[in-house]
Amino acid sequence: MPPVFRSLPAERRCWTLCAACALLLGVATDLGPHRVWGFTTTVGYAAAALAAGRSRRSGRVLPAASAVAGAVLVPLVALVAVGRAQPEVAVVERSARLLLRTGSPYVANAAGVADHNPYLPGMSLLGLPSALLGHGPVTDARWYFATVFAVAVVAALRTARRTASTAVLLVSACPLVALPLATGGIDLPIAGLICLGLALAGRGNGGRAGLVLGVAAALKWTAWPALPVALALLSVRNGRRPALRCAGGWLAVLAALVLPVAVTDPAGLGVNAVAFPLGLTDAVSPAASPLPGHLLATHLPGGRLVAIAALATAAGCVAVSLVVAPPLSTRAAADRLAIGLGLASCLLPATRFGYLLIPFVLLAWLRCARPAATPRKVPARAPYAHRHQ
Repeated sequence: MPPVFRSLPAERRCWTLCAACALLLGVATDLGPHRVWGFTTTVGYAAAALAAGRSRRSGRVLPAASAVAGAVLVPLVALVAVGRAQPEVAVVERSARLLLRTGSPYVANAAGVADHNPYLPGMSLLGLPSALLGHGPVTDARWYFATVFAVAVVAALRTARRTASTAVLLVSACPLVALPLATGGIDLPIAGLICLGLALAGRGNGGRAGLVLGVAAALKWTAWPALPVALALLSVRNGRRPALRCAGGWLAVLAALVLPVAVTDPAGLGVNAVAFPLGLTDAVSPAASPLPGHLLATHLPGGRLVAIAALATAAGCVAVSLVVAPPLSTRAAADRLAIGLGLASCLLPATRFGYLLIPFVLLAWLRCARPAATPRKVPARAPYAHRHQ
């Protein structure tokens, strides 16, 4: 590490490192939206590094706001204006059009990679503005991914009685979150809803927690492991009834959003949302980052089955831990879920580094926030009549 870098304050080193990572991605990637993001956000992170430590009054707010402006807002507006995005955006918007036209968000007899939709039917709802009004800068699904994420995380922090503004800025400014915010990451709304569901469970509100986690579960199967974690938290802190209300709310939302498609198009749901992500179809998923599950499936004879067996073993271990040592707080529940989803992201046969976004948000959303200030108790004043006797 260069001596000049070591001499910088810790916060300034962090933003400088983010700028270096963004520039490196812009140079190395062959994906157009990622290249645009890498080059444009380098300036934003550099501005955050310059702002860090300049003003004690602004603290972490000014650098984080500079980073969000330069790493999220500027590239997002630019990419939306020129119509460049990750393929997931087009998949979600197409699924919404199919849902309105045929009652199913899945292409009949999907053949190529572009025909597959690996998400559950609820994800199509985020593409409805584009399906109803036509694709354009205002109806681009990325705005709705980002809105659900931001609103859910703010609500989660307030439910957990934490300060929200700085925490949301810091989490959003991290390259792992800022990149999908600008280019179209579908895991963002899932991450935000899971945080809100766990926060509600931590406050003992099982019914609302179940409804929120049910919405997340209707978007993508990666949100499903949040339910047993929330149930364990509710059971150990509040008893059986709140846990049952949580499970009931979860099932009700999932039945409303997923069951109709499961009944009318079970083949489409199974092929797209189950077989394709597991790498069990002829079309090979583009999710091929060199993580253990992909390496096993690619280079080891029978490695796909080995990876799936390892995934099942990891899930079993996390499930046992919920029974033997259930989480006692919202933060402990978020950490436990982050471990489980992190293992799953690494062991899936078709996986990519972007799948680590949800574990990262789960680990960061409470750690970046301070407890909200409690209002000082003002001594009760004497009644008006007594004060004037």
